[in-house]
Amino acid sequence: MFHIGWPELVLIAAVALILFGPNRLPEIAKAIGKSIQALKKGLQDKGDDTPKP
Repeated sequence: MFHIGWPELVLIAAVALILFGPNRLPEIAKAIGKSIQALKKGLQDKGDDTPKP
């Protein structure tokens, strides 16, 4: 599939810094972290809905 190395990660970080600025990046990272946490919790809760014999 795709192999992302250090040069690509640095390029992505530089573009994000240019687009969003240094003040906005922590807010975006926090929102992404909360979204991932909510997704994981939702996936765990979904497994609890199955009926038990």
